Amino acid sequence: MLTELLAARPDFTPGRWVPCPPLRDRAAWDALPGFDRWLYGGGEAARAAKQLPPLPLHLWLDFTATGNRARYEHAYFARRRLLCRLAMAECMGATGEYLAPIADLAWAICEESAWQLPAHNSYIRDTPQLPLPDTTRPVVDLFAAETGALLAMLHYLLGHALDAAYHGLDARLTREVERRVLRPWGSAHFWWMGNGDEPMCNWTTWCTQNCLIATALLHPGSPRRIRAAVQQAAYSVDCFLKDYGDDGACSEGAQYYRHAALTLYNALELLCALAPGVFDAVWQQPKIRNMAEYIAQMHVAGPYYLNFADCSPLAGARGAREYLFGKRVGSAPLMALAAADLAADEDPDRITAADDSEGINLFYMVQTAFAEGEIRAYARGAHTEAPADAWYPSVGLRVVRAGAYTAGLKAGNNADSHNHNDTGSVTLYKDGRPLLIDVGVETYSKKTFSPQRYEIWTMQSCWHNLPQFVGEGCVYDEHDGAPYAARDVQPLPGGLAMDLAPAYGDVPGLGYYRRTARLTGAGLTIEDETDWPGEVRLTLMSEQPPAVQGGAVRFGALGEVQPTGQLLGIETEAVPVTDARLRTAWPDTLYRTVVRFTGQLQLTVR
Repeated sequence: MLTELLAARPDFTPGRWVPCPPLRDRAAWDALPGFDRWLYGGGEAARAAKQLPPLPLHLWLDFTATGNRARYEHAYFARRRLLCRLAMAECMGATGEYLAPIADLAWAICEESAWQLPAHNSYIRDTPQLPLPDTTRPVVDLFAAETGALLAMLHYLLGHALDAAYHGLDARLTREVERRVLRPWGSAHFWWMGNGDEPMCNWTTWCTQNCLIATALLHPGSPRRIRAAVQQAAYSVDCFLKDYGDDGACSEGAQYYRHAALTLYNALELLCALAPGVFDAVWQQPKIRNMAEYIAQMHVAGPYYLNFADCSPLAGARGAREYLFGKRVGSAPLMALAAADLAADEDPDRITAADDSEGINLFYMVQTAFAEGEIRAYARGAHTEAPADAWYPSVGLRVVRAGAYTAGLKAGNNADSHNHNDTGSVTLYKDGRPLLIDVGVETYSKKTFSPQRYEIWTMQSCWHNLPQFVGEGCVYDEHDGAPYAARDVQPLPGGLAMDLAPAYGDVPGLGYYRRTARLTGAGLTIEDETDWPGEVRLTLMSEQPPAVQGGAVRFGALGEVQPTGQLLGIETEAVPVTDARLRTAWPDTLYRTVVRFTGQLQLTVR
């Protein structure tokens, strides 16, 4: 798509990307609606920065020794988060009050031996991480690129002020970004840059966006550098887009939308600015609009989103980037959703505990600051309506709504990026609250992205709303990989039909497991039928405690399941939740209900 547009205008005259008014334009900065909020945040950050989080060698090696990612990453991200907050506060006040802690943090980041995470310290895709970084050969991973963009924004906003107070510091910042990010991006090949038909993921647009930010701000007057960056970015974005269906579905799920579709949005905006007139037609592509609106389709109510794979049901509040993306493609539903979320939040800049890497992109903060006034004004007149039912054939996802209910019905296969073995699973919300749930993923560790991934309980089909087949001394669950897919998938009015048997591989005696799910205003009906000769154990995961009463299962005061068919019994168990990442979405206990049957089963959930 983009490379074709570029081929038609190879001799374009490079333009300049201006992320916001310069700091000397005090009228623009002083009028921002979040002015006082950003100043207050700066004071908090200044106090926190007095105890700079250290990054000693033993913390880097923690990943290799124990598989723990969180301890190193917590300190790493805290440094960058504090620097962003302080930079925004200094831009608002322009008094020099925060220049000293800003300089200390920027210097400390420049002194880090590596900007990539220990979990990303490799040069070849899907190979073991090296124990220590090679300081002569930087790795450009997600967060090296993020760091490059952060320091480039700091240079754009405060470079002159920093250099006046600490002569030579600004040159150090730009030199480190050049050495660690821009030079490797221009001379080496990292897998996320794209290579023909090789599959990409959110890394591609996420890294590309940040490399473009750094190039645009550090080399605004270099046509050669801008043209080379545009050419590489256009190719990478095309490699990313090829893995999306025309329906725009994000196979990684709602929580990764902000790292995929939203970084695509910013990358496209940068390309349009750096190559004026070359890429403008991309905004009229239906696929781009569908990618933008995907998140509005996945929204249930309040903070909840339909989730699968590594996603949490709390996929985050929408904000400036979603609003601006919606505005670019002419999507009133997306603009309204984003505006409603931002207007309802007294502090949209607040960092939640859901993702330690939040709040480290200074450009996002600037983007929010300068769009906030328009968004809040839009919210006062916007009207939101529930989206229509959706079918995403590229990932086999059906989204249906009726009355008080919203359901996500997943077909597809078990080779999605961030995959869980969840082909055929069902999630259900009633009155905007989770009834049948997808648990999500625990805190990332070395095991999460390793050959042992599916040893983790949350990845396994038996912890999703799926069947398990019991044989003589064997229990059969789904397998991971593209061949393990739903068969005979058919979208229905208000539902979906499919055969789940292929997702379980070669199970002797299993020919089919047909599931039909339909949603009406009265609730969800699931009809399962199989030729498996033995016992089937159907899992139902819930947040509400189950109670078996007269053959039905009550889930607190929220709803109930009435099973009928060739029943063998119903058991329930409490599932303790101790992981920090899961606890951001769920209470300290979840529940698994197992319905045992043979042959056929019908569940009425209401």
